[in-house]
Amino acid sequence: MFGLGTDPRDVGFLQKYVISTDGHSFEIILTSNFLISSYEFSTDDKTLRFNIETGLAEENVAEIIIPRDLIDGEFTVLLNDKEISANVNETNRSSVISIEFSGQGKHTLDISATKYLGVELEKSKGGGCLIATAAFGSEIAPQVQQLRELRDNTILQTQSGTNFVAGFNQFYYLFSPAVADYERENPIFKEAVKLALIPLLTSLALLQYVDIDSESEMLGYGISLILVNIGIYFVAPAILIINIRKRVNIEKLDKKYV
Repeated sequence: MFGLGTDPRDVGFLQKYVISTDGHSFEIILTSNFLISSYEFSTDDKTLRFNIETGLAEENVAEIIIPRDLIDGEFTVLLNDKEISANVNETNRSSVISIEFSGQGKHTLDISATKYLGVELEKSKGGGCLIATAAFGSEIAPQVQQLRELRDNTILQTQSGTNFVAGFNQFYYLFSPAVADYERENPIFKEAVKLALIPLLTSLALLQYVDIDSESEMLGYGISLILVNIGIYFVAPAILIINIRKRVNIEKLDKKYV
């Protein structure tokens, strides 16, 4: 928990919720020692509402992680329409809101902000790693942070890299929200995507160990990595399939003439 002295062992429920709005999907992560019966998001009020049920008269605690490209700015937290204190910590991508309150029974918990849906701005800067975030379970997972840091600190530092990211995002955002949603619904597919991302992450990590001081170097390394990944994801499997088919055909011929 951020900002609270409560022992984390007292917090027994971690739940993830997907907010779909304006053609985009956002994952909300809520950890609490009380139950969430339902939730909703209002675009007009820029407000998340959770209907909750607490079993404790005191020391009800929660931590809510909200993507900053959904709502951002100044946050207000209301319990049963009355404002309560909240501790807000920000990462590059999320707002982490920690609260503690008293009261046993059923309540409404509203979280509102002054800004709504900054995803278009984020996309112009490089966008979010929706598929990787869904695969590894959180936008603060090391693998997702690696992709983000590589994009922000290396690729976007050159004009050719910025142009590539802008063009790539036009294609990526056509399908990534749907893929990310399916990952959350299907654990087997999620694990398959996670395994498929490992070669890509490994190859991209090489950029962290080279000095890129010019547009030509960025283009050279970029083209090299694209070719490497084409080899990993397309050429190598094709060669493997061809060799397997040849072996099967040879075995069939051997059996035929035995």
